[in-house]
Amino acid sequence: MDTGEQWSDVDDYLAGELVTEDEALVAARALGRERGLPPIEVAPNQGAFLALVARMAGARRVLELGTLAGYSTIWLARAVGAEGHVTTVELDPRHAEVARENLDHAGVGDRVRIQVGPALDVLAELADAAHEPYDLVFIDADKANMAAYLELALRLTRSGSVVVGDNVVRRGAVVDSSSDDPSVRGARAFLRALGADPRLEATALQTVGSKGWDGFAIARVR
Repeated sequence: MDTGEQWSDVDDYLAGELVTEDEALVAARALGRERGLPPIEVAPNQGAFLALVARMAGARRVLELGTLAGYSTIWLARAVGAEGHVTTVELDPRHAEVARENLDHAGVGDRVRIQVGPALDVLAELADAAHEPYDLVFIDADKANMAAYLELALRLTRSGSVVVGDNVVRRGAVVDSSSDDPSVRGARAFLRALGADPRLEATALQTVGSKGWDGFAIARVR
């Protein structure tokens, strides 16, 4: 058994022991595959992790960058509760349509707004509109712009808000300062910004599992 297979098997075991993935979550993944969306949503145990972070932070307003088929969005929408709200941003209108179907099927569509368009543009509009601050921001859109997303997210949060950035390890390539890969360069810029910004306290963890070798960063606004 190679390491990748072991990682996936352990993820399956952990999810089986600890995570309740109901019919709506399974269906959300399946519909994404059926409609040809890339299979890059968070794993079930990662979705449960996001929901736990949201609940521990007492989040009632969540901002997500990168909707895809809405799998992680369902986890977050359930975490904020019936009185909460999730704004999720998706570049591809086709993906947004699939996500809307999945969110409605899961019974959380009424607490989720899908904003379609480039995340930088949507974030700038939200910041200019001076909305009520978000309690949690999940950055899972294109990695090249992660540092820019972070700066805009800080205009949309408050003291005590949490920021989570996904896919920051890039199968270890994040340590390569000479990389020309925009996603690697974006992840490095994001991590550098997290560490240098006095408004934040942050750390990052490597992960292995069904999604391969990667990692996430988590920060709290001071």
